[in-house]
Amino acid sequence: MTPPPDPIGAVTHPDPYPYYAELVAHRPLYRDDALGLWVASSAAAVTAVLVSELGRVRPPSEPVPAALLGSPAAEIFRHLARMTDGAGHAARKQAVAATLQPLDAARIAAESERWARRLVESAGPRIEGAHLTAFTFDLPVHVVGSLLGIPTTRLRETTQRMSDFVGCLALASTPSQIERGKDAAGHLLELGRAVLRDGGDSAEGLLATLARGARLAGLDEADAIIANGIGFMSQAYEATAGLIGNTLLALAARPALRESMAGDPRRLPHLVREVLRFDPPIQNTRRFLAAGGRVAGHEMAAGDAVLVVLAAANRDPLANFHPEVFDPLREDRQLFTFGVGSHACPGEQLAVTIATAGVAALLAAGLDVAPLAGRVSYRSSANARIPLFG
Repeated sequence: MTPPPDPIGAVTHPDPYPYYAELVAHRPLYRDDALGLWVASSAAAVTAVLVSELGRVRPPSEPVPAALLGSPAAEIFRHLARMTDGAGHAARKQAVAATLQPLDAARIAAESERWARRLVESAGPRIEGAHLTAFTFDLPVHVVGSLLGIPTTRLRETTQRMSDFVGCLALASTPSQIERGKDAAGHLLELGRAVLRDGGDSAEGLLATLARGARLAGLDEADAIIANGIGFMSQAYEATAGLIGNTLLALAARPALRESMAGDPRRLPHLVREVLRFDPPIQNTRRFLAAGGRVAGHEMAAGDAVLVVLAAANRDPLANFHPEVFDPLREDRQLFTFGVGSHACPGEQLAVTIATAGVAALLAAGLDVAPLAGRVSYRSSANARIPLFG
């Protein structure tokens, strides 16, 4: 098999992992002149870049993508805790953490299982191909949207709006995708305002909880609260869709694993967590240097960009023993998929729970996963590995 041309092309390659192993072993941190950025791949290099005080999640000269300026999409983007740095990030991160940490695991599981069953049933007796792909995207939005407090009657619409909104954030968005995303962002903001207005402080939805946490953190701007609620959904939309799909592919490639899951479904969450390490839905992220300095032993200049290959760090033998072995019962698993440091994503448990419920519902409905590996491609993306079943 021809190896990927570079770490970005690796994201949608049929098997990028031998290439990642070569990076970890021989080029753990290097300057890729063709891409115009640094590439960090080993566990040590990835950690060093992500915790460096020099790094920012956005170019300092362009905190919001220029193509979004003056639109509702820009309003959402500039408020996201995961896309801001400094004092603003600290307060928003505190509010987000305060919202997710006390969230009852049983409640997440119940919502995930309820929507997984409903979406499988609505797909009819056979769920395959495009219908299976749609399920992987629909489920996380329905679960997170329901937890946020979005009315059930608006969830189908929300899924389509989220598809358009996420499309405008991609690095290679076309002009038409950007315009659709801007329009979708406006509708999502209006929906969030309605939920926040109608729910009030007594509501149990995550959006109301986020509002209370934001006020405790010193934030009381409604659109900032709503934007981070939309941020929950946008992250779940892609990452959890990829996690469901990659878990199905892990089962498709391993008959013995399918048999063991059938015999003991309680092992499924362990399988999902190993997929997060072995074939993660989010393969890389980026950092931008606000000032020149030394990062992971290399001198970098202000304005330099670093591609942080999380998927390669997961396969570093210094982080995970025999990383090429798929082991759902792996002990002391080190996972870089959700990042490290102040911008680490707090949504791991949410993603695992939704993906577990989705895969369990599909298997219970009789989905034959064995043929899936031969009929899969990956959605075009610079950082997300999301199977498309055909």
